[in-house]
Amino acid sequence: MRRLAALFVGLAVFAATVAPLPPAAAQELRDSDAGAIRSVIDRQIAAFRRNDGVEAFGYAAPDLQAQFGTVETFMRMVQAGYGPVFRPRFYEFRDLKPMNGVVTQQVYVVGPDNVPRLALYFMQRQADGSWRISGCVLVDFDGEQV
Repeated sequence: MRRLAALFVGLAVFAATVAPLPPAAAQELRDSDAGAIRSVIDRQIAAFRRNDGVEAFGYAAPDLQAQFGTVETFMRMVQAGYGPVFRPRFYEFRDLKPMNGVVTQQVYVVGPDNVPRLALYFMQRQADGSWRISGCVLVDFDGEQV
């Protein structure tokens, strides 16, 4: 129940910065989209591990970049609230599916505290067809898929 509450709170927080896809568009994800989305998340995590804030911030969608304003502000937020994705001990991609019209990549992640969580990455297709991260919510992982 707590996991579901955290999920709904997280979705509400990012609703303003996530551009939902029309239902038909959300269902038209191709294998190439899945690979591109996973690549963006992989590269951002790799940038976090190298403390490369400029690169990590570059994978954020324009609305999210505008919300945080600077690389430094973004990195402070990630370090303070997203330890499992900032310094994951292990991560594994799970389902990619629309949630409330938003393309969402589920990532099972174990952070420095050794606690398993599910990171829900909200993805946004850009005008040029590329993908960027428009938000992320961490929820407790109880072994069930969201």
